[in-house]
Amino acid sequence: MRTNAFNRGEHVALAARILLAVLGGYACCWGVVALFAAATFALGAEFHDGETLGSILALLLYPAAFLWAFAARRLWLAGTVLVGSGALMAGTASLIQSVLT
Repeated sequence: MRTNAFNRGEHVALAARILLAVLGGYACCWGVVALFAAATFALGAEFHDGETLGSILALLLYPAAFLWAFAARRLWLAGTVLVGSGALMAGTASLIQSVLT
């Protein structure tokens, strides 16, 4: 009789964590870049300076978010924080841009 190292439920849980780590981390970092670009432009800096600053910070944030998605005990909490914060920051950046226009 053959025994599997993982059962089907563990495969699904692992796939969900991988998707959350990749896509949730990306969403969070995208929000950081959008918010920094909009906020620094609103403060009088060049758009690309803010975009570069946000990209540098996102480069530091992405590995932490990626690893946290695997280390978190509750997958729903990690998903809510990563995707929710990314959506909140992107929405705030969109609001700042609409005020400037």
